[in-house]
Amino acid sequence: MHKNIALALLPAVALAATAQDRAPERAKSLGIVTVTGGQPSSLPTQIPTTIEGVTREQIATTINASDSEDALKYLPSLMVRKRYIGDYNHAILSTRASGTGNSARSAVYADGILLSNFLGNGIANGTNYAPRWGLVTPEEIARVDVMYGPFSAAYPGNSAGAVVDFVTRMPTKLEAHVKLGYARQPNDLYSTDRSFNSWQTSASLGSKSGDWSWWIALQRSRSEGQPQTFATALASAGQAGGNGVPVTGAVPGQSTTGQPWWLLGSATQYDTRQDQAKLRLAYDITPTLRASYTLGWWQNDAQGRPESWLRDGAGNAVYSGPVLVGGRTVTLALPLTDERQTHVMHGLSLKSRTQGEWDWELAASLYDYAKDLQRAPTTPLPQAALGGAGTVQSQDGTGWNTLAAKGTWRPQGVGGAHIVDFGVGRDAYKLDILKSAVVGDWQSGDAGALVSDVAGRTTTWHAWAQDAWAFAPRWKAVLGARWEHWEASDGTTATATSRQGYAQRSQSDLSPKAALAWQWLPDTVLKASLGRAVRYPTVGELYGATSGGALAFINDPNLRPEKSWTSELSAEHDLGTVLARATLFHERTRDALISQLVPNTAVSRVQNVDEVRTTGVELAATAQDVGLRGIDLGGSLTYANSRTVANAANPASVGKWQPRVPRWRATAVATWRPDDHWAATLAARYSGRQYSNLDNSDTNAFAYFGASRYLTLDLRLRWQIDKQWSAAFGIDNLNNQQYWAFHPYPQRTYSAELKFDL
Repeated sequence: MHKNIALALLPAVALAATAQDRAPERAKSLGIVTVTGGQPSSLPTQIPTTIEGVTREQIATTINASDSEDALKYLPSLMVRKRYIGDYNHAILSTRASGTGNSARSAVYADGILLSNFLGNGIANGTNYAPRWGLVTPEEIARVDVMYGPFSAAYPGNSAGAVVDFVTRMPTKLEAHVKLGYARQPNDLYSTDRSFNSWQTSASLGSKSGDWSWWIALQRSRSEGQPQTFATALASAGQAGGNGVPVTGAVPGQSTTGQPWWLLGSATQYDTRQDQAKLRLAYDITPTLRASYTLGWWQNDAQGRPESWLRDGAGNAVYSGPVLVGGRTVTLALPLTDERQTHVMHGLSLKSRTQGEWDWELAASLYDYAKDLQRAPTTPLPQAALGGAGTVQSQDGTGWNTLAAKGTWRPQGVGGAHIVDFGVGRDAYKLDILKSAVVGDWQSGDAGALVSDVAGRTTTWHAWAQDAWAFAPRWKAVLGARWEHWEASDGTTATATSRQGYAQRSQSDLSPKAALAWQWLPDTVLKASLGRAVRYPTVGELYGATSGGALAFINDPNLRPEKSWTSELSAEHDLGTVLARATLFHERTRDALISQLVPNTAVSRVQNVDEVRTTGVELAATAQDVGLRGIDLGGSLTYANSRTVANAANPASVGKWQPRVPRWRATAVATWRPDDHWAATLAARYSGRQYSNLDNSDTNAFAYFGASRYLTLDLRLRWQIDKQWSAAFGIDNLNNQQYWAFHPYPQRTYSAELKFDL
């Protein structure tokens, strides 16, 4: 059925995904990549490689955007593993050759400030390492730019997958905005059958007066997430008979490897409250020199609560202890968690804008886990609901900071043959996860005896340069290199009875970059790009050690950096109302940092996989006024052959598909604007078969722990009531697809919003 639907979409998909701007301003000059809507890009457009984007107007018209990452929803080859509105710790970005377990292989920025969390790596050794999407709200966004691949020397080896930059608004006159949003998700899965609601309120105000400009943005949201984890028991596990409490209500099913099991209850269901505030200031010291400051504040308060589906003979819910299910005794334990975080972001820059022979920039940023606590009981339910002993885990003081100096030299002026960009800088990361016992009330008691302590630091110094050289009338080349010196230090892993320290490590690498563009025809550009990326192990991969649930994660302080060579060939064809692109891409990664099970154990850890190769093709196109004025189409189609080709640690994985990288991905977007007040959009997203295990042993994808294919349809109807007021109604997952990426994705979700703009 899914294949037939996907084939039916192909005519639209062949018009491929980025934007539906009514009158795009085409950029045909050599090497300048046309960004969606013809908007200027915050990324280095002089590099002739694939850059896509989406503007504020396109987001408002075509996307049901409750969180900032939703802006990427229909861009080619991208997918964010967002499980529910306000998902702050699992919303990991997947790119052409990187799955949703590799968050450290893409770099996300907001106005040049790092939002990617390179303290860990996706789900590999913990789940708190998604980009800090919450520091940007959809209402702030002016545009989003994406560069595919590590082809600019200006970015670290973490750019192997993609570089994403959110550009937020700075006003030129007084303006104000208020938005109210609501979403409702009826959810029916296993024994859960109820609706989950979300509310959002945002407001922003800004102005410019003389040399000063300022912007304030506020948002408050509350989100009820559907169940994310489940208590399970294999039918073959446990003791036959035994003295467990006889219960009913267990749901039979099959694990990802096809083994019969029982699902006993929803183990985690989040009720999340989030507040965000952003202040941006800019001062024009001279007409060509601007100082800017950004302050971001984000607070999260989340409660994870379970629901038992088991009932004893009297009809009472059973939450813990030995229970008799299917004739076998198994132990039931349902978790509770309370989390509270307050994170603060600072960004400061001084930048010249002469467009003359020299320009320069100094920039610094800081991301601080000012307060970060997670509490859990050690007493079982139902007693834990009343208090009792537990643990508290603190990450206070964890965070990262960056410092960079950049310059641009134009020896022949802006339109000259050479434009040289260069820079130096330092990025530093600190991780400190202290877990302590709580003797009193686990929800409010003070930290007591040490349970575990994980800490460490990494620092990377870098220097880079690249020259955009127009060496002939229809040719441009960009040649560059990035030097990085990486250090890991102060690594410790401790328990109440032991402490392990790790030796300091360091390594230096050089990553060359090259790109070439040829204006073959007046409306056709051919491009080739080649780049090396060195992705160093994160602090969490080196020193993090956690356990719990069905899997245990252990660290490896001797991990080697992964080293990738990525190349692409593209042809872009501009017909005025149709813009089409075809791209061939290839990536070869040695010592790939991927989480995998240690064979014959339940222990998973990030390990070096000897070699992974990905070869694929990406088609993308947009078309305006198709058939009738006001009908715009867009879409993308991506095929990726991504396989493990060498892995001495797990030979069974050789020849298998790389985890979480589907063979096929596609998007299709159709927007109809009958007049200046109304716009209706129907969009589709498709992802083919995926695997979570390196050896592809998880053959049952539509199950808890599975990574399934999916096809979802989204609908958005927007009404511009007058100059100030607008309203929108949307449905995500219109066809109510049930699909998985370890956790279940949202089912059909209805949304409505009302907005005032001054």
